[in-house]
Amino acid sequence: MLGRCVRRKSAKRPNKPKLRAEPEFIASDSLQLDIPVTTDSPRPRFRDSAFMANRTVPVHRWIPWIAGFSSAFVEDCMTNFLGDPKGRTPTVLDPFAGVGTTLVASVLKGYDSVGFEINPYAALACRVKVNAPTLDVARLKLCRRRYADLSRNGYERAEGKPPDGFISRIPFFSPAIEEQVYGLMAFLRTIKDPTIADIFRLAFGASMVGFSNYTYEPSLCSRPGAGKPLVEKADVHASVLRKVSEMTDDVVWMQKEVERTGQVGKGKVHELNFMRSPEVMEPGTIDLAVTSPPYLNNYHYVRSTRPQLYWLGLIQERADLRRLEQENVGKYWQTVRDAKEVPLTFKHEGLARLLGAIRNTRIERRAYGGPGWANYAASYFNDTYDFLGKLRRTLARRGIAVIVIGNSIIQGHEIKVELFLADLAAQQGLVVGGIEQLRTKRVGASITKSTVRRGQTNQATLYESAVILHKR
Repeated sequence: MLGRCVRRKSAKRPNKPKLRAEPEFIASDSLQLDIPVTTDSPRPRFRDSAFMANRTVPVHRWIPWIAGFSSAFVEDCMTNFLGDPKGRTPTVLDPFAGVGTTLVASVLKGYDSVGFEINPYAALACRVKVNAPTLDVARLKLCRRRYADLSRNGYERAEGKPPDGFISRIPFFSPAIEEQVYGLMAFLRTIKDPTIADIFRLAFGASMVGFSNYTYEPSLCSRPGAGKPLVEKADVHASVLRKVSEMTDDVVWMQKEVERTGQVGKGKVHELNFMRSPEVMEPGTIDLAVTSPPYLNNYHYVRSTRPQLYWLGLIQERADLRRLEQENVGKYWQTVRDAKEVPLTFKHEGLARLLGAIRNTRIERRAYGGPGWANYAASYFNDTYDFLGKLRRTLARRGIAVIVIGNSIIQGHEIKVELFLADLAAQQGLVVGGIEQLRTKRVGASITKSTVRRGQTNQATLYESAVILHKR
């Protein structure tokens, strides 16, 4: 069921990173990690990595998202690490593609790109974006005009029923709005070109929470739970048309950019868990990977997109949702909290000690205290270790990976995830080139202040880093 949330004050905008004259690498006694590793390339320079910057960038602005990085950051990664391709088209990978920031930036640069995304809604966004350079704009504009006419003459309202298996604590749409939604869905069934239909489906998915009785705070919860009134009246068709018009303008812009530069890459999206990459990819084929795996903060990415998954027909029943939750890299606290003690699948004394300290915090709370959260953290790092092994397999010789990750606080214990990730990468045979701190603040007061997570007062701040890895 769609959950509740607590009303919170809006977070301040993150500070822009300060570029240092010399690299500042991080070492930790508990990790026994010796950084930096000498590299031949100069120290990389990155612009602000915050995903919020994408809100004003054509194509990238289509879908609101609570994770990832800016398109400018991806462009900087390509500038820093790909260099002169020497007549060969480089291939860029994003193992956790989200809504396609890495893929779009790569395609516009003329590089081929490969993305893995387990969430069907996010994967839909990726496919629509990377296919935009070849989209038939004239047909899209004609369909948009037809929808504008029909929404006033026959498709404005219709009868229907919510998707099977979709459950919410309160009605997701108010009755007057739901009738319009059924009218839109009736129109979608008349679109014969699947690429045009996907534009409209994506526009609906991007707009629907705005005229629903739910809100992102940043996770999905009811508007009353966030101290907001229900949405009784709204013009669904006007909202969707605005989004379709924005997307149409951006497709035109993207096609003009391709024509101006004379370069466009190929984009491939696998709707798969990256752990299954050996099924669809040859080893040693990736020149650069730019990605941001799930953070150790239990944001429930699948559950936050349940409305889109159900209303767009991307899943049909709750078993589909459970499968996505179980296959998600990093797991969710809800799926492992009640299990027997989860051991690490690799050796790491520093991490084992930290997990032991977490497990012995607030024992009386059991699954809701240290024992449950230690299971979650152990599962997260087990998946991280496996992910890094699969990543090494995909990288070409001298290939580079840039992994954006943030620290976390669980039961009052700060976890410097970037240091553990770097050490596990070294265990998997990758060379650690360095750790660059990108942001000294990030949204997430709920992570530091939540009584479920804090255990005791912890004054640590949340930050974000880029871990730079090389394959020999």
